[in-house]
Amino acid sequence: MGLLARFRRHRLPAGAQREFESGEHVAAWAPYESGYLIATNRGLWLPGRDRLGWHEIHKATWSGRELVVTPARLVREAGSAPDAPADVYADDEPLHFRLGDPGELPYQVRVRVTRSVAYSTHHELPNGGVRIVARRVPGRDGLSWELRYDEGTAVIGPDHDLVGELFAQARATASAS
Repeated sequence: MGLLARFRRHRLPAGAQREFESGEHVAAWAPYESGYLIATNRGLWLPGRDRLGWHEIHKATWSGRELVVTPARLVREAGSAPDAPADVYADDEPLHFRLGDPGELPYQVRVRVTRSVAYSTHHELPNGGVRIVARRVPGRDGLSWELRYDEGTAVIGPDHDLVGELFAQARATASAS
């Protein structure tokens, strides 16, 4: 990486300044029509919004012109029912950003979202499917576990006991590795 690219990566323009947490640093940024997208070690700052932590982004794709970020939406909290083993998430509405000068931003977003996933496995269920995911959360020890049900699969239903067993197996497998 050249000196100019390295300088651009870490030096934010005056209009892009944010109140970062202690220990948070800029990895990349790109201008957007209504502000700037800023990738830090903790997450992605979006124009007019708070930061999305890397663990809060289910998907990020880059078409060469447009960055599409799909945030997670909490459907059900762990502990909301005695037998809820983990938070249940679904994809929220995708956010679209057409970037004329993306720099390293798409690369940094992809790498950091991917790196946040410590464990992921999908299981077919009699009535649908579920993905069990463990994510690394910046600034927090341990893993954050979540369930993502396939579209059309009931969160509470006949497969619930099986999901609990699969979840326990996933945690044991992840702990052993």
